[in-house]
Amino acid sequence: MFDHRRLGRELGLFDTDPLIGAGLPYWLPDGAVVRQSLEDFVRTLERRAGYRHVYSPVLGKRELYERSGHWAHYREDMFPPLSMGGEQLVLRPSLCPHHALMFRSRSRSYRELPLRMAELGGMYRSERSGVLGGLTRVRAIQLNDAHIFCTLDQVAEEARGALELIAAAYRAMGIVPSRYRLSLPGPGGKYVARPELWERATALLVRVLDELGVPYEEGVGEAAFYGPKIDVQVVDAAGRESTLSTVQVDFHQPEQFDLHYIGPDGARHRPVMVHRSIVGSVERAVAHLIERHGGAFPAWLAPVQLAVLPLGEEQDGAARELAARCLELDLRAEVLGAERGSLGARVREARLAPYQVVLGPREIADGALAVRLRDGRRLAPLPTGEVLERIHANVRAHAVDLW
Repeated sequence: MFDHRRLGRELGLFDTDPLIGAGLPYWLPDGAVVRQSLEDFVRTLERRAGYRHVYSPVLGKRELYERSGHWAHYREDMFPPLSMGGEQLVLRPSLCPHHALMFRSRSRSYRELPLRMAELGGMYRSERSGVLGGLTRVRAIQLNDAHIFCTLDQVAEEARGALELIAAAYRAMGIVPSRYRLSLPGPGGKYVARPELWERATALLVRVLDELGVPYEEGVGEAAFYGPKIDVQVVDAAGRESTLSTVQVDFHQPEQFDLHYIGPDGARHRPVMVHRSIVGSVERAVAHLIERHGGAFPAWLAPVQLAVLPLGEEQDGAARELAARCLELDLRAEVLGAERGSLGARVREARLAPYQVVLGPREIADGALAVRLRDGRRLAPLPTGEVLERIHANVRAHAVDLW
């Protein structure tokens, strides 16, 4: 059983320090590569699906969150306000209020809808010390978030598209969801008291799940305070379940921020907000990937994609030239020279790299490479250019299979 906290430290991916604080991990170079590769993949996936990316500040006035409903329903999970210049500023617990203000920053036409707005942005939650752990529960979160502003008739199609996008991402990451949960409100004052909006939003999500033929279970008390959601659940190595991805339908915040668009009839109409996250918290997603793959990430995520092992010092120059060719193809290669031990020791050291090549006099003379795959397969020698192009194509395709 893999524990991402232990592996993260052993592999030099991330760590913590008491002087920084609990729930505030820092990313080491190899971990930063994994995180950046994941973020780049998500951004590309979103762009191809018609999303436009934005940036918004991590702070907002307290009034912003009073308007959105977070202050009334979510205050216990927020950091205390910061007093500055006679105003109270809050570290944001979510990105949706900022995106709502971006939508209403100018007049919108029905021809612009659906408007898909995405951001990989920071948010902050005042988690209790007792629940913090590694990357799974942190206080500073990098959230893969998006909000789709659409007409009522477009909601089901947009929610369905979001679920299909999540499924495509999971295939590339080698992740299998444990179950889909329809998260509904429970008793108490945690939720916005608008029964008719809850019923309408829930009916839309049920329709999408049924049309896709996705089996699901209901989770009473698991909804967002403003609306129901579809949660994609995963299970970690210890059997603990958590939410990785989500799709939510929200009629509440468009009303709170008085959002509108001009319809074909020339009148003002209220849009619907679909909240959608492909990998949710980047920290939690990486934690799950570490445990799912034991540090042996798919090639496109691996910190080192090709390990180059020169037989001796005489091959060091050729090894560096090969690494430089990899760099031109945007492949991550590392040279493990003889100064790092015997060939057997270096092979073991590079065991998590998806591809290894041993570079000796014959390989240099023939201009060919015999690739060792991480799964134990040894391939027949191929021309160096062909090998690099095959690896490059595999990485570019975000494939889980190595060859």
